[in-house]
Amino acid sequence: MTDHGLDLAVIGNGRTAALVDPTARLVWWCYPRFDRDPIFCRLLSGDEEKGFCDVVLDNMADFQSEYLRNTAVVSTVLTDRNGGSVRITDFAPRFRQFGRVFRPPQLIRMIEPVAGLPRITLRFRPTHDYGQAFTHRSVGSNHIRFIHEGCVIRLTTDAPLSYIESEAPFVLTRPHHLVFGVDERFQDELETTCREFCDRTIDYWMDWSRGLSISYDWQDEIIRAAITLKLSNFEETGGIIAAHTTSIPEAPESGRTWDYRYCWLRDAYFVVKALNRIGATQTMEDFIAFTLSIASNPDEPLRPVYSVVPIDPMDEKTAPSLKGYRGDGPVRIGNAAAEQVQNDTYGSIILAAMPMFYDRRLPRLGDEGLFRLLETLGSKAGELALEADNGIWEYRGRQRIHTHSTAMCWAGCHRLAAIARRLGLPDRAAHWSAVAEPVHHALLQGAWNEKRQAFTAAFGSEDLDASVLLLPDLGVIEADDPRFVSTVKAMERELLREKHVMRYASADDFGLPATAFLICRFWLVDAWWSLGRREEAYELFVDALAYRNRYGLLSEDIDPQTGTLWGNFPQTYSMAGLILTAMRLSRSWEDRYWRG
Repeated sequence: MTDHGLDLAVIGNGRTAALVDPTARLVWWCYPRFDRDPIFCRLLSGDEEKGFCDVVLDNMADFQSEYLRNTAVVSTVLTDRNGGSVRITDFAPRFRQFGRVFRPPQLIRMIEPVAGLPRITLRFRPTHDYGQAFTHRSVGSNHIRFIHEGCVIRLTTDAPLSYIESEAPFVLTRPHHLVFGVDERFQDELETTCREFCDRTIDYWMDWSRGLSISYDWQDEIIRAAITLKLSNFEETGGIIAAHTTSIPEAPESGRTWDYRYCWLRDAYFVVKALNRIGATQTMEDFIAFTLSIASNPDEPLRPVYSVVPIDPMDEKTAPSLKGYRGDGPVRIGNAAAEQVQNDTYGSIILAAMPMFYDRRLPRLGDEGLFRLLETLGSKAGELALEADNGIWEYRGRQRIHTHSTAMCWAGCHRLAAIARRLGLPDRAAHWSAVAEPVHHALLQGAWNEKRQAFTAAFGSEDLDASVLLLPDLGVIEADDPRFVSTVKAMERELLREKHVMRYASADDFGLPATAFLICRFWLVDAWWSLGRREEAYELFVDALAYRNRYGLLSEDIDPQTGTLWGNFPQTYSMAGLILTAMRLSRSWEDRYWRG
């Protein structure tokens, strides 16, 4: 079996989320929200056994772990050599109550004997301040409180506290329940509450999945990707984070360790497009609202990335108490990319807001007021379209006039002209067409490299860049244009590695890249499909699905030689790319017999 590396499931509820491994060890949980201190940090603690919660089964011989279908609930069965087994169910409560969604910063674990007399040890080792052990705890009649200054975490349970405290093994003869979270007394009987919360959470996710508009092929894959995007949505503000982790390296010993627990406005375009495609309109609307609330402050220059609460600082520092994923650091908190110049951001927000003017399902449609707000972004896009920036891949050591950034600035201005026409504002339509046209001309001239017979990464550059595959999707050029056809051929020659696609192959601030970028494969599949190379596209996509982990999830990067997943996890970019490509390639329900 392929070493997937990151063989983890994400559980969550739109406020908090955790990662669980196939033996039901909770290895990562930031509390009380996505970008805060990890109570469980085992994922990044190297060889140190700290920051986790698990169930150790004596003489374990086998384990099976999976999501309950169409939910964010994980069920794991551990089996011992004598046939004894235990089932562990993990979830974060989420359901409708009193006219709103109940989503506390809380995890629930239910442990039940299934067969025989399984002997287990319950271990609960939380941390604070990125890897520090708690020095003080107090034990009540059915709870343990871990305390450090302002940080308090409470474990409420009907399991024997003395066994948990001393990590002593015992025979599991009846179900036990563990609730992790806020320091509040449990009002009702624990078992009844946990079971009710579990049932209602399952019902919520089944109902949510039922509302998705998906095509005939790859339904399970699309639904799992959609739930993963939903779990990355911080519902209070509408922000969608890039991933739930920090500092999982893009490649081993590369130093490319970044904190992705933030909202990149660039991702708005891809994520909104994917959510809109499958009818998850509420999450889409919330994310658009998040981006527009940032864009509506005329006194602040637009940053490429924000916290889920946009005014929170994102200063980058390292966590000395954590050794890193597989001991490979440094572990970073915050992200200095917030200070970079990334001009594509302006176009991204305009493109993300487009459904507000066209999608008749939405209760509040875009009006002239929203258009005027977007015009302020368009003015910046027009002004910065041919200026150097750090680009989509956030180069830390150089700036160039990046093809993708110019294309997104052009697309933003071009779409403003279309919105103006839809609103019956011909003078503004003419204005934005006049802004967009010279940018379009300069883009096709500046990005084309006659010697390479390709559109390259930046004006005057000979480097290839997979983001150029998006030019037809953005409307910059027709897919059958000979220049784009030859660009795709150039990328096949130089960026393909064992069917995986590199972002670029030239050296950057950290040397030559070693891993491929998962969403880039979906971009190539889309390009082949639009060029009529449909069988090749289909086969390349089906092959890509084989690299998802056992739970159907993808990270950011992949080792082309081994198929091991690297980079932060689960990656919304990758999951959005999977949805968009699957929907593009799938047969419709009417045509479902086409391929047999």
